Amino acid sequence: MQTLNQFSLFRSRRFLPLFLTQFLGAFNDNFYKSAMVILITYRLADIAGYDSRILVNVAGGIFILPFFLFSASAGQIADKYERSILIQFVKIAEIVVMSGAVLGFWLENIPLLMIILFLMGAQSAFFGPVKYSILPQHLNKDELIAGNGLIQMGTFLSILTGTIFGGLTVLTARGVRIVSFLVIGIAAAGWYASRYIPKTKPIDPGLKLSANIARDTAKIVGGVVPHKDTFLPILGISWFWLIGATFLSQFPTYAKLVLGADEQVATLFLATFSVGIGLGSMACNSFLKGKISGRYVPWAAAVMSAASAILYLVSRRSPLMPGIPEMDILSFLSSWQNLSVLACLLAISFAGGLYIVPLYAIIQSRADESRMAGVIACSNISDSLFMVISAVGTSILLALGFSIPDIFLVMAVLTVIAAFFIRKAVREQMKQRGAL
Repeated sequence: MQTLNQFSLFRSRRFLPLFLTQFLGAFNDNFYKSAMVILITYRLADIAGYDSRILVNVAGGIFILPFFLFSASAGQIADKYERSILIQFVKIAEIVVMSGAVLGFWLENIPLLMIILFLMGAQSAFFGPVKYSILPQHLNKDELIAGNGLIQMGTFLSILTGTIFGGLTVLTARGVRIVSFLVIGIAAAGWYASRYIPKTKPIDPGLKLSANIARDTAKIVGGVVPHKDTFLPILGISWFWLIGATFLSQFPTYAKLVLGADEQVATLFLATFSVGIGLGSMACNSFLKGKISGRYVPWAAAVMSAASAILYLVSRRSPLMPGIPEMDILSFLSSWQNLSVLACLLAISFAGGLYIVPLYAIIQSRADESRMAGVIACSNISDSLFMVISAVGTSILLALGFSIPDIFLVMAVLTVIAAFFIRKAVREQMKQRGAL
């Protein structure tokens, strides 16, 4: 079977405008979140008398909550209306929300910044079902692995670049002004790119929309759960986002409170994690040769678990002495123990890319077009629930006296258990289908 050159999709209008829209949206999300988290961790939390560790976890939960609340409605809307137009409306909403972010940054007001974070999550929640359900409408089945790999690569490349620029910019002399200007400009660029996404036919234009969030959520989830061929991959994806949310949310405080490093090192951790996932996502098409298969998923989970356990070991340090200056990147990179931290993060994230891309492609290949948006909405609901569990669970562990390296060890144990069940599910599916 000939492997598709996945980069050839960039020459197609079926893919490039959607990729750019997704890239710019994810960049803006992470540019804003990174700037906000670094500003809170290194400046505002101490001034306001907050515990930065708890506040960062709360911020993670606030961003994810809208996915749980609004994904069912977003799935219905994605089925009722033409999807390329919906994406344009979502991008216009992003411009409006980012206008409020400017005020939050200028006032350095934590509650207002948190409200904007919630609204950013809301517009992303409405974008998710449209983005993943429009992809199989524009791509052929043998292009789904390549397309999803590029989308995931682009997502985490945007996390990388957005995180770096947000984290390094906001604490500079004119950082707040620069961040304020860019969040609106990037949102506008995303809207412009969305205008070139090819139109599709609405799936169910006669669908009656409902405002009952609880009932709609239960209906969406209840309609997907019986279909194990799509629901089990959804749970697998959600576990990945629980792992990712746990690690990404801890990096700023891990760098500052465990390693005694500055915000540039925290940004380096986020960048390393993003690069790893991007590389793993890109590697999927080569490993699977375009075939939609979950055979590598349990092994990737096992690698994530092992690397998390090693990260715990190399993170065990003597308590930081008061008054010692924070390490910059050059000082950090001069130690083999610190380099081993980066190696562990790269291994976790590379395995994460290999883990998640096949699961998205499996869902898109198995779900009927008539219920695709609902399946993606269910996935978003499940993802958000797992990420909220991550934020709440991590906050509880920290309150109970667990250190951040202890949390990495907890993730290692839980992930190896998850890998066992994933492997069992994959083998059962292979028996039923002959091959995945």
